[in-house]
This record gives sequence, structure tokens and C-alpha cells, in this order.
Amino acid sequence: MKQTLHISAAFDQPEFVQNLVERLAYRRYELGYGNEKMPPGLKALETSSTETYVSGTMAIDFPADTETGEERINMPFITGFLFTCIKGKTEPYQLIWSSSLN
Repeated sequence: MKQTLHISAAFDQPEFVQNLVERLAYRRYELGYGNEKMPPGLKALETSSTETYVSGTMAIDFPADTETGEERINMPFITGFLFTCIKGKTEPYQLIWSSSLN
């Protein structure tokens, strides 16, 4: 019998993480890699990455027996995240990748 799990996560300070990523995306200096000549079909990109620790709560909802409905497990976490932005020659920086380092 297949059971469906619903997993969600909530950051404790989402505005802090948003501010950090926005500062990463709107940095004011470039190294010039985005202006390099490339072979046809390829595009040079500037990259900018940062690592930070975030904390929050991960919730796992799962079906229980038919009388009680769903049950939930709340699990606090602290984990490192890596955020990476890229920028083409004429575009602004864009968040392209984020991943937990655990």
C-alpha cells in the first residue's frame, strides 16, 4: 500500500536569507568573465556564490490510521546552504541554484 508524505520546511528568519541572497545578486563589481569571447553557441557567465547557515522547522505529514487522520512530525534544523547567482553580459544577476550542504 502506497502512503503519501507531505514534507515542508519553514525558515526561522526568511527575511534574513532573502536579504543575503539579494545582496549576492546585486553585487556592484564584476570580474569581467561575462565579457569574454566564446565559441559560437556558448555564453560566458559571471558567477557569485555564498554559503550561510539557516535554521527552521521541517514538517512531515503522513497518514495515520483512519480514525485519527494525519499525523505530523516537526523537526528543527540548522543547516548550511549554498546560494549561487549567474549573470550574462547584459542581464542582471539571477539566483540559479541553492542547495543544502547536509
